[in-house]
Amino acid sequence: MDKAKRKAMVEEWKLRRPEMGVISICCKETGESFLGISKDTKADFNSNRVKLSTGTHPNKRLLALWKQYGEDGFDWTVLEVLDYEDPNDDHTAELEALREKYLAADEKAVKLWR
Repeated sequence: MDKAKRKAMVEEWKLRRPEMGVISICCKETGESFLGISKDTKADFNSNRVKLSTGTHPNKRLLALWKQYGEDGFDWTVLEVLDYEDPNDDHTAELEALREKYLAADEKAVKLWR
């Protein structure tokens, strides 16, 4: 790949607008939900699946449920998508406020991490 094409691809990647929002991994059997904030929902779902499949996920309760019920025992959803203008701005506070709203509404929901 020549340098000009590579530079153009890097610039295009920097300007992309990934879907940001609140993600949920819910155990169908127990009803427990694990909520996270995401600056790229597709990438975060993939990352969590890999960590669960390899047994390296930091959330030990979620990992235990995964080992017991397997991938088919979970629903993966985006609860709410954040509407934003600039992908380079830090939207962490807005995402955390959205997650708190969902945590307050569901007594079986906990933070996915942190």
